[in-house]
Amino acid sequence: MIHLHMMHHKMLRYVGITIGCFIASCSINLFLVPSHLLTGGATGIAIIVYYLAKFPIGLQTFLYNIPLLIAAWKTMGRGYTIDVIIGTGIFSLCLDLTRFLNAYAPVNDIMLAAIFGGVFNGIGYGIVFRMNGSTGGFDIVGAIAKKYYSLNMGGVIFCFNCMIMCVAAFLFGVAPAMFTLICMYMNAMVTDKVIAGFNSRKAVLIISDQAQQIADGIMEVGRGVTFLHGQGAFTRKERN
Repeated sequence: MIHLHMMHHKMLRYVGITIGCFIASCSINLFLVPSHLLTGGATGIAIIVYYLAKFPIGLQTFLYNIPLLIAAWKTMGRGYTIDVIIGTGIFSLCLDLTRFLNAYAPVNDIMLAAIFGGVFNGIGYGIVFRMNGSTGGFDIVGAIAKKYYSLNMGGVIFCFNCMIMCVAAFLFGVAPAMFTLICMYMNAMVTDKVIAGFNSRKAVLIISDQAQQIADGIMEVGRGVTFLHGQGAFTRKERN
């Protein structure tokens, strides 16, 4: 029974990863590629080469991930790497299967393409990450840097993406690179929202001698209160 439950959970997880990859791929092919914009990571490099040589983005993305996957296998372990291989394979396949959407771009305005491309990319990646999946690329580099050098994962990925933007600005001009930054910002914002959930919850820590009176007032407006018992280090006085 437990085994069946685990299998069911794993299947639902991979279905979620596939849906996320499909949404992100559709976004790239509907909004970014027709407007000559980029995205971050290995896919961003693949899109640059696609603009220059028309080599399929999905196939490129998978090929560029091979050395990163080998590094992940050696440094991060088998379980992590297998998960990333599956995510990378699904994402790469979806990118090429949805390539036909290039011809059906819903907007002609580059700003709208950057905004909506970032939003739908964020939804797709957010679903993947919420399922504890990965599409490979610079996520692997960031994970290795965090494990061995205690570097901030987001900072490492951001630095690599900045290098991609510099190359893009040199090859295609400053304007597309700047619109791509808008897209990447929207992507990051929406990804975080999808991962964390859209319910904004706040916890407030209040230290006071009138703890009970404050608690009564808070509960009157329908909010929850929990007392944490503490002691001032200087005064040695007990407080809630």
